[in-house]
Amino acid sequence: MSTATRPRTARPVRMPHHDPAQRPMLVTWESTRACQLACRHCRAVSRPLRDPRELTTAEAKALMDEAASFGKPAVIFIITGGDCFERPDLAELVAYGSDMGLHMAVSPSGTDKLNKQSLARIQDAGAGVISLSLDGATAATHDAFRGVERTFDRTVAGWQAARELGMKVQINSVVARHNVHELPDIAALVREYGAMTWSGFLLVPTGRGVDLGSLDAAEIEDVLNIFYDMGEAVPAKTTEGHHFRRVSLQRYALAQRGIEGEDMITAMHLGPLYRSLRERIVELGLDHGERRRRPPITVSSGNGFMFISHVGDVTPSGFLEKSAGNVREASLTEIYRNSEVFTGVRDAFRLKGKCGECEYNRVCGGSRARAFNSTGDLHAEEPLCAYQPGSFPYPEDVKALLSAPARSGRPA
Repeated sequence: MSTATRPRTARPVRMPHHDPAQRPMLVTWESTRACQLACRHCRAVSRPLRDPRELTTAEAKALMDEAASFGKPAVIFIITGGDCFERPDLAELVAYGSDMGLHMAVSPSGTDKLNKQSLARIQDAGAGVISLSLDGATAATHDAFRGVERTFDRTVAGWQAARELGMKVQINSVVARHNVHELPDIAALVREYGAMTWSGFLLVPTGRGVDLGSLDAAEIEDVLNIFYDMGEAVPAKTTEGHHFRRVSLQRYALAQRGIEGEDMITAMHLGPLYRSLRERIVELGLDHGERRRRPPITVSSGNGFMFISHVGDVTPSGFLEKSAGNVREASLTEIYRNSEVFTGVRDAFRLKGKCGECEYNRVCGGSRARAFNSTGDLHAEEPLCAYQPGSFPYPEDVKALLSAPARSGRPA
């Protein structure tokens, strides 16, 4: 079983050009919690009607002013929800942010509001990027997860409409026990319809997702390596799977040495889930391709990323519900640069357990959201990482890679 080719990328990880302690790369605003779906993993615990405490149009514009004040290059400003199409002022806000020089993106839900006409309106207003969720390769799997029939069909139709309009599309897929064996088939859809990126979201226990079956650490290791295997066929990345950067470094080092097949599996301590998924991606021809592999970028909660809730609370991410302040009371830039919550999650020296000892903690650091939600400790070790610090057999190879990481100004 051949599992590796010589890597076709300059470096296995990327670093932002700017100082992530001074400005984020991504700012996500939860514009509303209103949504017509009832997704099993919903962080926001969405509801049918809008919350009267939501930021007003004027407050949302003030928020964008603050985001623009971080300076150049401008941040990517993502309007999400709930379902952002539930806000009647969405196009107005997209246009305002675009006029401010922000890179505007929207993340709608797969409802009947997701259609070519609504997408054209926000495109005309200045949004060139959308992200959509696809959590199964079939309507049966996806619709059961999303809680409403025909969500799969609406999502795929919206995806195709966006592509026809010339918009860039990111597809997000939750990785959990209900759909893990469909990941290769979801990737095949991504290859068929085309996407800027495909992100596998490793479940964080929050909102409705607390009771949704997560994979264990060994299974996550298998999945991360499968995402790496598919990297030349589809633009694969992860969300809340920061140890994908460590996997990318290790797999790159092994490939440079020509280590593949069973020797690679042994070196990476991979298990039966990897073998099963690997068999399927080979069947689908997803184990190779013409793409240049997409190196993951070292952006994570509070470290290049920030989240603002529908009522203005600022947190390092939408999955790490530890407020650092509220935009109705404090400056967004001040919160990001100086609040104890944000400075804390950026400090690798405060990491505990395996994360504190790990030689990859400067490029990984683990999911602070998963650690906090699982233990109540912002600096606890990543609970879904199977790696034992110092166990990789070629530490000098990785050390050389870490001494000269790739750099990039924006995440692709």
